[in-house]
Formats: sequence, C-alpha cells, structure tokens
Amino acid sequence: MSAIPGARGKELYQFGPFRMDPEKGVLSRAGEPVPLTPKTFHVLLVLVRHNKEVVTKDDLMKSVWPDTFVEEANLSRNIFMLRKALGETEQDRYIVTVPGRGYRLAEDVEIVPTEKEISVVAASHSRVQVEVRETKPWGWIAAGSLVAIALAFPGWWMTHRRPVLTEKDSVLIADFANATGDPVFDATLRQGFAVQLEQSPYLSLVSEERVHRALTMMGKNGEAKVSGETAREVCERTGGAAVLEGSIASLGSEYVLGLRARNCRTGEVLDEQQVQSAKKEDVLQALTQMASRFRTRIGESLRSVQEHNTPLEEATTTSLEALKAYSAGTEFATTKGFAGGIPLLQHAIELDPKFALAHSTLGLWYSSMGESVLSMQEATRAYELRERASERERYFIDSSYARNMTGNLEKDYGILDAWAREYPRDTYPHALLSGMATQGTGRYERSLEEAKKAVAIDPELGPPRVNFAFSYLYLGKLEEAEAAAEEATKHILELPELYLVRYHVACLRNDPAGMDRAAEAGSASAGGKDWMTHAQALAAAHGGELVRARKLSQQAIAVALQSGQKERAANYLAAEGVYEAVYGNADAAKRDAEAALKLSSGRDVEYSAGFALALAGEYARTQELANDLEKRFQEDTFVRFSYLPTLRGLLALHKNDTAKALDALAPAIPQELAQTGISFFAFFGNLYPAYVRGEAYMGAKRYAEAIAEYRKLVDHPGIVLSDPMGMMARLQLARAYMASGDRANAAATYKQLMEAWSGADADLARVKAAGEEYAKLN
Repeated sequence: MSAIPGARGKELYQFGPFRMDPEKGVLSRAGEPVPLTPKTFHVLLVLVRHNKEVVTKDDLMKSVWPDTFVEEANLSRNIFMLRKALGETEQDRYIVTVPGRGYRLAEDVEIVPTEKEISVVAASHSRVQVEVRETKPWGWIAAGSLVAIALAFPGWWMTHRRPVLTEKDSVLIADFANATGDPVFDATLRQGFAVQLEQSPYLSLVSEERVHRALTMMGKNGEAKVSGETAREVCERTGGAAVLEGSIASLGSEYVLGLRARNCRTGEVLDEQQVQSAKKEDVLQALTQMASRFRTRIGESLRSVQEHNTPLEEATTTSLEALKAYSAGTEFATTKGFAGGIPLLQHAIELDPKFALAHSTLGLWYSSMGESVLSMQEATRAYELRERASERERYFIDSSYARNMTGNLEKDYGILDAWAREYPRDTYPHALLSGMATQGTGRYERSLEEAKKAVAIDPELGPPRVNFAFSYLYLGKLEEAEAAAEEATKHILELPELYLVRYHVACLRNDPAGMDRAAEAGSASAGGKDWMTHAQALAAAHGGELVRARKLSQQAIAVALQSGQKERAANYLAAEGVYEAVYGNADAAKRDAEAALKLSSGRDVEYSAGFALALAGEYARTQELANDLEKRFQEDTFVRFSYLPTLRGLLALHKNDTAKALDALAPAIPQELAQTGISFFAFFGNLYPAYVRGEAYMGAKRYAEAIAEYRKLVDHPGIVLSDPMGMMARLQLARAYMASGDRANAAATYKQLMEAWSGADADLARVKAAGEEYAKLN
C-alpha cells in the first residue's frame, strides 16, 4: 500500500479509537487528549502516513530528527513512550516491530475531512443548541451525537465552554483526602499532582512558601493540613483563583481518585472528575490523566497540554514510596531548611536510584550550602537521567549541571533565560536567574530585574528576595540593601542570609551595635550560626584583631563539622589561612591551608588555599593546585576568569616576571567586579585579580596604574566586604601614592588605614610597619 500523503488543509487521521490532528499536533482518544511529546507525536505521524507499510529505523530517524544525529536508543525510547501512551496491554497491539527492519502501524488509517464547523450558539448544563455547516450526508448524525453527548455528560460542557481560569490566575492544591488507610498516599498525591501541573506554561501554582506563610498568619501550625475551609481561606489569602481538592479511596482491590476544582471565593465548581485505578502501581498514571483533563477544562490549549505533559511516572518516579520521601523532604526544607530535608531525599534516591528530579534537587541544596563536591555528583547523576523528566524539569537539570558540574555560568544564564521565556509564570527560572548566573558574571542590574519578576509571581519565595538584597549590597547601595532585607522579613520566614546582609551593611557603616544585633539574630536562625560566626571572624581580621578572629573561625569550623558540612568548614579554614598570610604569619597560613585541603578538594577550597600558600611562599604547592584546577574545571567561569589568572599572576610575580603576570591576569578584566564562587558562601575572594595586577604594576614601577588597580578594592566596599585583602589593598595604595610623589593622598590613605586598625593586636608586624610609614609622613 502506498503511503498516505502529507496532510493537506485541515485533514485528520483516524485509526482504531484514536484521532490525530497534524496541524495542532494533538492525538486524542474519545475526545480526551493523549499526552505525547512533540518527537513522539512525530514518530506516530510518520507511521500513520505510511498506513501499514514498514518504515525503517533509518527513515524514521531522518524524518523525525532531520538535522541532528541521534542514536537508535533515542528512537527506541520514543517507540516505548508511544506504546505506553496508546495503552498497549499486549505486545504490538498498535505498533508492530519488524525485526531487523523497523516498525509499522497495525491498524488501518482513515482520512477524516474536517469541513464541518460546529459552533455552540447557546447552552446550559441541560440544553445545548448546535449549528452545523456540513457538506457530507452524515453531518446530521454528528450534530445529533454532539447534542446527545452534551446532554448526557455535563463535563462535556465544562470542556468546551470559555476558559474558567486565565493566565493571570493561580491555583492552590489542597491535601488529598486519603481514605485508603495506606500512608504511602499521604502528601504523595499532592506532590505528584503539583509536578504534573507545573509542566503547564499556562498555570501558576500557589507555592509551599506562600501556603506556610498564610497558615502562620491564620494562627495555625505551618505544617497543618490544607483542606476544607482551611484550604479555601489559604487560597483567598494567597490571591488564588481556585482550590483543587483531591481524594483517594479503596474499592475492593482497586482505587478511586477524585478531583474537584472550586472557585475559592464563590465556591463554584469549575471541574469535577473521577478516575478508577486497577491497582496501586497505576495510581500515578491516573493522576497524570486527571491533570491533563483539568488543564484542558480550565482553558489551556490542547496543543500546550500535548507539548508539556510528560507522564508523572516518567517526570518523577514509578515508586510511590520514593515520591513520598521526596515530598516529605521538600516539605521539611520549605519550613526548616535544606539540611534536615537531605536525608529524606537521599532515602527517595535509595528507593529509586533513577529519580532524576530528586538528584537534581539534592544537587541544588548542596550547592546552596557550599558543598560543591556533593553538588557536582548529584548534578551529574541527574543529567545522566534527564530523559526521565518533564520538559520543565529538564531545564532545571540542565541549569544545575551547567552551574554545579561544569561551572559554565554563561551556559547556565542561557538555559535559565530560555526556561523563563518558555514558562513565563514559573517563579523558579527568574529566582535562579537572579542568583549565581547573574551575580557570578557581574550582571547585578539584571539580577535585580529577575528578582523583581520572581517576587511579583511569588512574594513569599525566599531566594529572589535574598538575591535582591545582596545585589544592592554588591552595587554599594546600602540603604536599598537594608530596605530589601527588612521588606523580605515581612513576607517570608527568617533567613540567615538576610541577617548577613544586615551585618555587612552595619559593618560597612562602622556600626558595631548594628553588627552585634544582626550577628545575634543570625546566629539564632536555622543554619545561620556558622555563617554568621565566620562573617564575624573576617570582620575581626579586617580590623587586625587576629586573636579574636582565630577564636571565631574555630567556632565556625566546629559548627560546620558538627553539621556534617566538611567543605563549608574547609572554606572557613582556607579563609583563616588567607588572613594569616595577609598579616605575614606564613607558618599559620600554611597549616590552615593544608588542613583545609585535607577536608575537601572542592574548587573554591583549592583556590583559596592556593592563594594563601602563594602569599606564604609555598609556590610549588600553589602551582600544583593551579594545575589541578585547570585540569578539572575546564569550562568553569570562576576558574577561567578569576582563580587561574590570580594564581598564575602570583606565580609569575614570584619569578619577577611582571609582563607575564599581567598577561596571565588579562582574562579576569571583563568580569572583575563579579562575585566569585567562594564569595557566595564564605564572603571573601573578590577582586583578587585586581590586587595582584596592582602588585605587578608596582613591581614595574608603573605607579599610576597600580593606584587604579588598588582603588578597585577600595572603591567597591560592597563587593570586598570585610575581606582582609581590602586592608592590604589600602596599605599598598598608600605606598603607591608615596612612590608616585602624591604625599597628600598617601597621608589621607594611611590615616584611614590606621583608624580602621585602631583596635588591632599590638604584635602585628604589618600594622606596625604601616604606623611607622605614616609617622614619617607627619
């Protein structure tokens, strides 16, 4: 039989119980859309257009992926997904495998013309008038059938009436009522339904953060059940348009799932459906079916549902127990921080090692906690499993891989930008884009823009508000940073990062009382004690109070180790090594740097330890670490544009080769004001290339250029913060002014330096030397 030609006009194809609309890219069965990815739909279309003829694997791959090389396994996966979507319960029911050749359709294909245009003129749940303009003699049959269907099934009218929700509305998913007695369904179905609906670019869900905030405002426990009247009130308080109430009950050995969508203000039922599941293992498939129906019935286009509707068991896991653990972990993290949720996500992965979304989420949590090695492992595993995820989750996985594994922030920036355009109502791409992808490349204004967009969608979400405050701080806009931190606490639970913003602002204003207030509150917040204590240690070292700084550093390290965060502790140890080296304590610097490297081989640890060792004169060890960074992190933005230029510059200066040092430092110039990896978690390490470049110019007696480099650290206090390298830059700036003959500026700079060191330890040689140099000027 010859192949059916390509669709002309608005032709439909029909085989068995299925109908295909090539123009809309929609496959339906009994009027309900069948979820297929665009590529899987294309595979089916090729087979349909060849009717019962065999299509070779090569021809299928060339047709579906004409401009891309793909492996045969990709085709096999799409065939598997197609068979699953068609509901094949016996081998080759619709798609026949022809061994050694390819595939063919088992059913006869008919072309169904669509000249008819049916318009609903007036309708109610009990009465529908249908106008049919039709040239075929069987048109009256179609019209009569439609009227009969409309009269028999009120849900038909729900499907075909005007959209009941708009693209500006958000919906709240209430807790499912579990009447089965099986705890595996507790919270699991709500989580699964959320994953399904999050795939929609049309819908916006009320986030867990907003739910918990509303419950708190209602005087309820943040972990209270969200159901019944409570759900309706939460929906109203969060500005939601509809609340979705689900249920599951046993019917013999089978399960019955129900869904009712109500307008949370009027109580009007917007959608109501019931699905029966033959066995426990099919419950996730039933959830997928319910979610697809809901999306079409509230106004989302069939094409959108078709393109963004990966079945739940493929988007998450086939294991209900694993999904339950994942749900519990994310719930815990929302209210109590990432650290407590990690064991639950690890358990979910134990139950299903191929749970891609759990791996990726765990990777993000580790990254946010400064555990880069663990984050890399999870991001890599998620990337390997990314075919087991929805399109939305693949954006998340790809972003996590770019950020946490390769470290390529430009690639991450592009992925997040595309995600935000594809899912304009999704908070997370904007929230992530306001963080490392922009702040780590110096795009602070873009960070503010994206944070504003995320907050506009979800005012209760913490990360974009934190990024908003920090970007103002990095820009040196202290009043705006402080106001952003204050505003954030009105909408979200207390976060240690917000107290850190307040601490840094108070520190830059030389406000000891403000520093103490922020430090006390931050130390008491969940997960904030080690961070805040480390920030205090840096501030003490900045002022030359090394005895106090060492005590605070050891406290921060101990807290981090008690929490099982070895890499975070290693970063604090490396920071201690840097400030010991800055003040000329070479032996202490070497000891701290090597101790840090024993704890972790993380990217930031190796860099900061290498920097401290170079200042302490251990150049061979610094070279070894630089080589390792270059080998392991070939795409990494921080390594390429900050870490390696800085270390190579120091190594060249050791050999008195200022020209080579300046060449090595050149790649850092375009992103010099950006945040570095270690600054996100340990608040030091920024603008080091500028400092080393200043040293190179000093060595070459190019004092005006040296002054310009040192001034970068002095003039950007919001980027340097309390890093003791800022004090060394000020000291070298004073010396550069002196060498250039500018005694007035030299005296003013020395004066500022000595005022900042007024409480310094009496035995610091560099502080003494600076005081003597200043005295000679007077």
